[in-house]
Amino acid sequence: MNRVFFAGSGSEANDTNIRMVRRYWDIMGQPEKRIIIARKNGYHGSTIGGGSLGGMSGIHKHGGLLSGIVHIGQPDWWSEGGDHTPEAFGLARAQELEAMIKQLGVENVAAFIGEPVQGAGGVIVPPATYWPEIQRICDKYGILLIADEVITGFGRTGNWFGSETFGIRPHIMTIAKGLSSGYQPIGGSIVHDSVAEVLASDEFNHGYTYSGHPVAAAVALENLRIIQEDGLIEHVRNVAHPYLKERWDALTDHPMVGEAKLVGLMGSIALTPNKATRAKFASEAGTVGYRTRERCFANDLIMRHVGDRMIISPPLVITPAEIDILIERAKKSLDESYASLKADGLFVAA
Repeated sequence: MNRVFFAGSGSEANDTNIRMVRRYWDIMGQPEKRIIIARKNGYHGSTIGGGSLGGMSGIHKHGGLLSGIVHIGQPDWWSEGGDHTPEAFGLARAQELEAMIKQLGVENVAAFIGEPVQGAGGVIVPPATYWPEIQRICDKYGILLIADEVITGFGRTGNWFGSETFGIRPHIMTIAKGLSSGYQPIGGSIVHDSVAEVLASDEFNHGYTYSGHPVAAAVALENLRIIQEDGLIEHVRNVAHPYLKERWDALTDHPMVGEAKLVGLMGSIALTPNKATRAKFASEAGTVGYRTRERCFANDLIMRHVGDRMIISPPLVITPAEIDILIERAKKSLDESYASLKADGLFVAA
């Protein structure tokens, strides 16, 4: 993967990807291959293209959708796995891709896009069976595979890219904030040679005013230098992740935590009134998560909520001593939220 089409953000890069995969098939003499398959609750930006690729209904309601984009189920075992084991559920959700390709006709399908780990959707870590089956299906039907690495790229998962962590072989990788650690707006599409060479064989009438802007590019290069020379990815893989995982997994001992997931330095905990049944709360989705988030903020801990899941994405340089502080504040916040929910009669299953 030696070629990059630069943009100003991940949203712009995903808009590029839509045009890129359709133009690729045009040049290949198959212009009818235009449909891109994505996932429910995936997030790929908030432009009309990126928002259409994403599977979030709140975004879809505000501004319409592009045609030729369809969505299949997400690999969220905790919320949607029913009686399946995680392994069986991962296979079943991946096989929805094959079923959709057959339904639409492989002659009409251009690509599949997914985040290695769904970030904005709640740090949904797929079962181990999921990505190998997705890869098999893309290979079998010869469709392009796009890995959206805006969150998982540049060390977040303990490797340079989430695709390495999960063994994905993408044709295109979407990149953005991690490239400059957010200090300058820059994004892009890293393109496999097999796709880039086809696009370079003809015209591709596409571009942005600020693609590869020299100031943003200079900051990104310096950021990459620091990541490499200071060994930040090795720190995540060998120091921060193992210690945080040990402490994070232990949060499942708390009476309102049903699941704790961690990949590299991105983690989530699922809040539940009944661990055994993976029950949802009777209150409107997000009520418990919001109240817990407010206790986190009050205790000087930045921990977001997505529905009734709590998610973290700490700095790559976090130390074990700082992880101890994070966990202490998380426990305190969970305790306070639990007590208030019990007092208000909200610790009730749906």
